[in-house]
Amino acid sequence: MKLFTPTELGRLELRNRVVMAPMTRSRADQASDVPTDMMREYYQQRASAGLIITEGTQPSAEGKGYCRTPGIYSSEQIAAWKTITAAVHAEGGQIVLQIMHCGRVASAANKAAGVRTVAPSAVAAKGEIFTEQGMLPFDEPEAMSEADILQTIDDYRRATENAFAAGFDGVELHCTSGYLPAQFLSTGSNRRQDEWGGSLEKRLCFVLEVIKAMTAVDGADRVGMRICPGNPFNDLHDDNHQETFSALLQKVDPMGLAYLHVIRMPQLGLDNIGLAKANYSGALIVNESFDRDEAETVLDEQIQAVSFGRPFIANPDLVRRYREALALSQINPKTLYTPGEAGYTDYSTFD
Repeated sequence: MKLFTPTELGRLELRNRVVMAPMTRSRADQASDVPTDMMREYYQQRASAGLIITEGTQPSAEGKGYCRTPGIYSSEQIAAWKTITAAVHAEGGQIVLQIMHCGRVASAANKAAGVRTVAPSAVAAKGEIFTEQGMLPFDEPEAMSEADILQTIDDYRRATENAFAAGFDGVELHCTSGYLPAQFLSTGSNRRQDEWGGSLEKRLCFVLEVIKAMTAVDGADRVGMRICPGNPFNDLHDDNHQETFSALLQKVDPMGLAYLHVIRMPQLGLDNIGLAKANYSGALIVNESFDRDEAETVLDEQIQAVSFGRPFIANPDLVRRYREALALSQINPKTLYTPGEAGYTDYSTFD
């Protein structure tokens, strides 16, 4: 099966095309955002994937949204991530760090004292977020100043540098799910009337400048981007997501990224993979509820790999199970985000 053959995404050399999708699992140290020993074991258990894309990792303290998520902005965090990348490499795996700034999708209860919640505009997202004190409404964010925006772009650059210092093979920009880059792109959350908002061209600027900053560190062929046009998660709304993402991808295409990671949304009647192919000529990783057989059929000259989320949680040996057509274990949804090893590192291999 083609799913188990090698491929290359920029400088990333994958031994198979089964990619572990990024999934927040909330096992980092809450006070310091430092990855834990449990996380090292978790990723090492799944290193047979052609590529691991880590959980979303904040580039700064302001970028944190959820409790117990890791950062990549302190020396302690970098040192802890080094143990994780070394463990994955020891098993022959490749690992990319997903950089995720949550913007307005946040609560002060999940952040260190005095750390702000910021967004393109002072428009709170509707809904609630989990904290150790229970469910709380999303914060009303502060509208970012010009200086805030420039600093945040530089935070992404510095996070990319730190990721490479920690031994990651690449980095991925999280550009969906209602987080900061998507907030800048979308008319519902970006109400600015300056060079960072208003027209479509200006709403694209933040994401494009972030990509330029990330690719300037060590080339575009170690940088990927994840998108999901039309995704309403975290109260995200854009008046014309097809126009927005078509324009964005046409500008990103010549930059030569390692890959574009596309989440399909057939339940909303959206052909996100088709949109990507129409506006982007580079390699694609596709995602969302593929099984082994459908993944095999979707691979083509442009779609180089398929990422799997939930199946990797309960099946650390997912590649072997897919290759040998073995039965899959099922996840326990009650332990997806709870602290501790239960439902995290205690899922067994097929043996």
